[in-house]
Amino acid sequence: MTKPSLPELLHAAVAAVGGLERPGQVTMATAVADAIDGGSHLLVQAGTGTGKSLGYLVPALAHGERVVVATATLALQRQLVERDLPRTVDALHPQLRRRPEFAMLKGRSNYLCLHRLHEGVPQEEEDGLFDQFEAAAPTSKLGQDLLRMRDWADETETGDRDDLTPGVSDRAWGQVSVSSRECLGASKCAYGAECFAEMARERAKLSDVVVTNHALLAIDAIEGAPVLPQHEVLIVDEAHELVSRVTGVATGELTPGQVNRAVRRAAKLVNEKAADQLQTAAEGFERLMELALPGRLEEIPEDLGYALMALRDAARTVISALGSTRDKSVQDEDAVRKQALAAVESVHGVAERISNGSEYDVVWYERHDRFGASLRVAPLSVSGLLREKLFADRSVVLTSATLKLGGDFNGVGASLGLAPEGTEGEDVPQWKGIDVGSPFDYPKQGILYVARHLATPGREGSRGDMMDELAELVEAAGGRTLGLFSSMRAAQAAAEELRGRLDKPILLQGEDTLGELIKTFAGDPETCLFGTLSLWQGVDVPGASCQLVVMDRIPFPRPDDPLMSARQKAVEENGGNGFMAVAATHAALLMAQGAGRLVRATGDRGVVAVLDPRLANARYGSYLRASLPDFWYTTDRNQVRRSLAAIDAVAKADGK
Repeated sequence: MTKPSLPELLHAAVAAVGGLERPGQVTMATAVADAIDGGSHLLVQAGTGTGKSLGYLVPALAHGERVVVATATLALQRQLVERDLPRTVDALHPQLRRRPEFAMLKGRSNYLCLHRLHEGVPQEEEDGLFDQFEAAAPTSKLGQDLLRMRDWADETETGDRDDLTPGVSDRAWGQVSVSSRECLGASKCAYGAECFAEMARERAKLSDVVVTNHALLAIDAIEGAPVLPQHEVLIVDEAHELVSRVTGVATGELTPGQVNRAVRRAAKLVNEKAADQLQTAAEGFERLMELALPGRLEEIPEDLGYALMALRDAARTVISALGSTRDKSVQDEDAVRKQALAAVESVHGVAERISNGSEYDVVWYERHDRFGASLRVAPLSVSGLLREKLFADRSVVLTSATLKLGGDFNGVGASLGLAPEGTEGEDVPQWKGIDVGSPFDYPKQGILYVARHLATPGREGSRGDMMDELAELVEAAGGRTLGLFSSMRAAQAAAEELRGRLDKPILLQGEDTLGELIKTFAGDPETCLFGTLSLWQGVDVPGASCQLVVMDRIPFPRPDDPLMSARQKAVEENGGNGFMAVAATHAALLMAQGAGRLVRATGDRGVVAVLDPRLANARYGSYLRASLPDFWYTTDRNQVRRSLAAIDAVAKADGK
């Protein structure tokens, strides 16, 4: 039997999911197949509506090697495992003559821990474990959630937190889950044979396609201990998020609360001398943190250096003592010991890392109104790590609707550790960038309006002219507005102002769950939704409910952001343009994502309004505009009001 062609397979898969075959999807599938067959790397920009999931799944399944697909959002993981993969596998089965297996794999703390559920939670004040079900009042929300999870444990096949509906708070979930460091290990645990996390790993080992998240991919790369099964092809979807997710996993934190928890957990399990040493070091660290001012520490102050070395040494002493002593009076000692060890090892690791003072790390203090001060350390860049760990032994495909910034892929490529496209050389990963376009006719479907006449936004202070402009635009659009703000404070101020001025419902992020807010916004055309970062990327509302997307200003990183400013400075010290490489790239990615909220379907019409004149006037404005969809561009405020009113009138006439 002849091998089925890629177009035949793609056609069968698209028909099975009830979609339409798009030219961009065919181009993408061919490029992915070529990259996998040639063992090379590919960056694919595929606009909304291209059908990129099938664009990579079909060639990957046809190739027959094991594939890992890593995504940033839960929504896409679920879509792949619950919808796209089952239908695609069914559709391709007759032609491939095999039925590829697939599985989802997440970090251990995403799965219910049966040991925690049945044996209890290590209690810091008492010896041993306590029964969290008895401790929580059955009438309290926590008590009800715990009882519901106990019933769910008997029914669930996966133990996956995301399969529990309705969900529970982080606090409740923390009572029935463990981190990988706290886990006893299947061989030592009474429930090892039934462990949900172990079963998920076993399923992944037997599967042809493993769907995971960026964080687990980062842990797999950084920790050195493989979490993911061996694979020949890696596909990173939502790849614009990868650098920030890897940075997050590689970031360490020390807080007085965390150090004190480690002290309490270890105190009963080690000799008095070791416990006192850690207690004294913790108190010294806490005193220093009370005086900490937010900002980067280019050099570690002497007093902090001493405090960290005291913590490091005391933690090391406790770790040795935890390994050598036994206390039969502690109930279920292994679990209590493992949790104490995890807490102390975490403190030791971060204290040692900051004490060692690598030139490749950035260290800073942060202050939170609720949580107090924290000391943080993050890599100056993850590009070297990604180049070495990601691109060495497999073919990698990275895809997103926003990878091409300012007209090419080299900016995103550099952040991933890739040399400019076409660079030859030993140990230089070979890659190609391809933009397969979008099925949408952006110049006809959308307008990019820049309010050139407004004053340039300052760092602080009210923007009265911006509020007037925003109110007029929302009025002209008849509501239907998604407001994307650069800070929560700006979103709150705008919501408050417009609630006083307009007779339109204004929803504000934080006043309800994001899911409920988006549902209400999508259900009522007159409603507006205002918010900050997660709205720039997470909203999918096709149709007449979202016909105006407003950005209050260009979303540059804050000038006092320690990590971003350190990265900017490092580029400048190497002779590059730090502002363009870091701040402008960051803003371009967010703006491209934000503008992508407007047109989600072929019938969508509307305006993206940027209330920051720098997009029209500044030298970098053309770079940012080149990163956005190819909307019709104007700075004419009267024209844009007429267009919004006309779009609103058509929607009302259609009863929307």
